[in-house]
Amino acid sequence: MGSFDVEAIRKDFPILQREIHGVPLVYLDSANSAQKPQVVIDAESDLYANHYANVARAVHTLGSEVTNAYEGARDKVAEFLNAPDRDEIIFTRNITEALNLLAYSFSNATTFAGAEQFALRPGDEIVVTEMEHHSNIVPWQQLAIRTGATFRWIPIDDEGRLVESAIDEVITERTRIVSFVYQSNALGTINPAHRIVRRAHDVGAIAIVDAAQAAPHLPLDVQDLGADFVAFTGHKLYGPSGVGVLWGRYDLLAQLPPFLGGGEMIETVSMEQSTFAAPPHRFEAGTPMIAQAVALGTAVDYVTGIGMAEIREHEKTLTAYALDGLQTIPGLRIVGPAVPVDRGATISFALEGIHPHDIAQLLDERGIAVRAGHHCARPVCLRYGIPATTRASFGVYTTTDEIDQLVAGVQNVQEIFR
Repeated sequence: MGSFDVEAIRKDFPILQREIHGVPLVYLDSANSAQKPQVVIDAESDLYANHYANVARAVHTLGSEVTNAYEGARDKVAEFLNAPDRDEIIFTRNITEALNLLAYSFSNATTFAGAEQFALRPGDEIVVTEMEHHSNIVPWQQLAIRTGATFRWIPIDDEGRLVESAIDEVITERTRIVSFVYQSNALGTINPAHRIVRRAHDVGAIAIVDAAQAAPHLPLDVQDLGADFVAFTGHKLYGPSGVGVLWGRYDLLAQLPPFLGGGEMIETVSMEQSTFAAPPHRFEAGTPMIAQAVALGTAVDYVTGIGMAEIREHEKTLTAYALDGLQTIPGLRIVGPAVPVDRGATISFALEGIHPHDIAQLLDERGIAVRAGHHCARPVCLRYGIPATTRASFGVYTTTDEIDQLVAGVQNVQEIFR
């Protein structure tokens, strides 16, 4: 594009032309799910209208077209992540499924030849952080129960950042898995991912990165990051719902047991036994999310065309502007880093004496869409002794004028309750 033109970008998103309650929509809930540009909508529709068949199962023309489109999306995602090998890209329904795939595959390691390095036993430890989304807590808690391993976490401080000294204290020689969020969906915090990955590898642990919030907002290079597995979800990256990505180092994927059994994930099947296909198909049992994967490839093209570095700079400016504006409101508390350093374009806040759900409902009456709740990160709310927060989150299409409307809207909420 040459330069970042937010007004031109907004024209790509048809839903932004809507009115809510008679006023223009102000969509500040992109951390929940991002809106879709017309090219992504068209890509999914075109596949169903003109090219649909099942993938990897037919030699007729439609079968070849759809298989090429599906595998072409895998190529696009691999390039987006700077993955060394396209076969390291696994399509899942979402990041929740990607993380569960890993947790259940690790459970199967004791019965799968060559997978001993993934087997957990009593005395082993699994480490996450206190700011994780539930999808990066519950699967590992359940894996710990199934295997007898110990579940531990790195705490967060009063400013919404990881306690730096605890990284080395919690990740020890007993640690086998470290799974952590790159950018918090509840706090906006950008964690020191390289530092955590290095510490995990220093003690011989597997490093897994939840990049659901990072992928739409930051340049994401798996080779530079150095982790063993990285996952993200399509619907937050301006793509369709129903598709996510798990990237893993090929040498690890080749030894990892499958999660689901069925069609296309096999090499051979007899009534006596089965052998399994090589990655990625080993982990893509059954008919996949074909149109959604193809449209995700289009979404990757879209953000790449804008430039991830340019998106990051745009959102850094928005975040600083919003923090300044919100903190002029008496009684408003930012839950998370209060300065625009190592934080993303997601801001959660609490307003003295007013429940977050009331704030969100009154903002909606002004056409402003935010989210209220614990954002599937309830331990964060427990850490700060609050029932919930109101969260405003920005995207490639967000403007400073919309942030001004947010600040004015919150001030109006205060006046109503006063």
